[in-house]
Parts: sequence; structure tokens; C-alpha cells
Amino acid sequence: MPLINEIHESLPYIDIEPTPSERAAAEFLITSSLEPDSLSTAHPSLPALLPSNLSPALTAEHARISSSTPPPPLKAIDLTRYETLSPADSTLPAQTLLSQAYTSQTYLNTRLINLSLLDQFGKNAWLIGNAQLEDILKGLEREVAAKKDEIDLVVIGRKNAQEAAEAEIRGLEEGWKKGIGRVLETEVAAEGIRREILDRRRAGAS
Repeated sequence: MPLINEIHESLPYIDIEPTPSERAAAEFLITSSLEPDSLSTAHPSLPALLPSNLSPALTAEHARISSSTPPPPLKAIDLTRYETLSPADSTLPAQTLLSQAYTSQTYLNTRLINLSLLDQFGKNAWLIGNAQLEDILKGLEREVAAKKDEIDLVVIGRKNAQEAAEAEIRGLEEGWKKGIGRVLETEVAAEGIRREILDRRRAGAS
């Protein structure tokens, strides 16, 4: 996020697109006017950051995350209890293998019962949930379409306003250029008169 919000005062429907050389010259002027640390140092008008009041646990967690080390895999559930091992492939006692097989079988039976209940009674609830989500989606789509229409109206109004003022802006720009030219001509003429006066003074003094 930039430290200073950028506000572009432009007239895209009137202004002429700058040439690549003009754009490069403008970008060079902008870059040369920036301070070297402007992209890494906060603006002086920004308030200082508040001191951190994190607990030691949160501080350690932030340090771990910032170190860019991959987090260890979660092992909250031991999946090996659901694996069935044959007596020939394991050094565990037969009683332990039977206990693991029983646990796995119980889990699979419970899972099968849950799936059958979901297939029998959960279909309607699933369809109702999808219908509710679809209604929410349609409402959001209507809001997006309304906002797009508002944006289009603003863009059209902006374009019409700029095109209506184009002649006046062109006239003011030409008047400004002519005024600058007259000022320069006046300064050149004044400089010529000043030099002529100095030359005459030197000639009279000699």
C-alpha cells in the first residue's frame, strides 16, 4: 500500500497521448525528484508505530513465521491406527495388530453408516443449502451489475463534461501560450532597450 495516495488530475477525453520520449522524460523527472529512501522510509506526517504488546508465545510464533522455514506437518490425528498390517510385515504383537484392525473396521463401518444416512436424508438439506447460496449469489450479481451501471453513468457524465468544456479549454490554452509568447517578446525587447541604453551611456562617457 503506498504511503501517499496518488490523485491523477487528467482529462483523458481531451488530452493528447504523450509520445514515448515525452513519457520517458516525465518519468525521469519524477524519479530524479524523489528522495532515495522515499520507497522504504515512512512519510514524516505518519504517526509513529505503537509499541508491540505481544505475548512471548506470539512473539516466538511471529519469529518462526518470518524465518521462512516450512511449518512442521500437523500430526493431531495418528493415521497409522487405521492402517492394517499383516503379521509378517510387522514386529508388533498379534494383539496390537488385532486392536488396530478393529479400530479401522469400526471407523469404516461408522463412515459407511454416515454416508448412507447422508444419501437418504441429507439430499434435501443439501439442495436447500445450494438454493440459498444461489439466491445470495444472484443478489450479489445484481449489486455488481447496479454498481457497473453507476460507474458507466459516471464515466459518460465525465466524458460529456470534458467534451463540452473542450473548446473553452483549448481557447484558454492557446491564450496562455500567446500570453507566454508576448511576455517573452516583451522581455527580449526590454533587454534590447536596456543594452541600447547602456551602449549610448558608454558612448557618451567616452
